[in-house]
Amino acid sequence: MYLYLGENTVVNTKDIIGIFDMDTSTVNKATRDYLSLAEKNKKIIYVNYDLPKSFIVCSEKIYVCPLNTATLLKRCK
Repeated sequence: MYLYLGENTVVNTKDIIGIFDMDTSTVNKATRDYLSLAEKNKKIIYVNYDLPKSFIVCSEKIYVCPLNTATLLKRCK
């Protein structure tokens, strides 16, 4: 099954490791460091440049998405 993230971006659900809320998970310094390192290594893909509400960690890339986690989880079902 595939998950539509918007802006012609689709990921295979088998590749998804986790779906995280941007507001609650970036409070932790370790998460901010992880995202900074991923951005430095060009592993982050911005679905669009609206206000990000979630990020999806996949086996190869990290997708920053303007959709909230509840919407993404509903789409997975």
